[in-house]
Amino acid sequence: MLDKFKQLYELQKKAKEIQKELKDTEIEAKSDDGTVSVVINGEQHIVDLKIETSALRPDNKDGLEKTLIKVMAEAISQAQAIAAEKTKSVMKDLGVNLPGM
Repeated sequence: MLDKFKQLYELQKKAKEIQKELKDTEIEAKSDDGTVSVVINGEQHIVDLKIETSALRPDNKDGLEKTLIKVMAEAISQAQAIAAEKTKSVMKDLGVNLPGM
């Protein structure tokens, strides 16, 4: 029983470390033409968003909206992959086997 508590404590400690690492990790995604870029951290919070002036045309509204969605989705996907990999490695180190990981 004591081993289980120790394992739980280690798991909580590692989870806090991962959370800090993710907060400090920044992921940047850019549009194909480079006019839009977004930076998010590993916690999936937006840190920075840049839109080139050339993309801010009234006739480009729909295109800009689609580009923003695409770039943000790409950044979020990368952040999720990083978080999953960090979590997976910690679980493996602790000998925890969760289905699907």
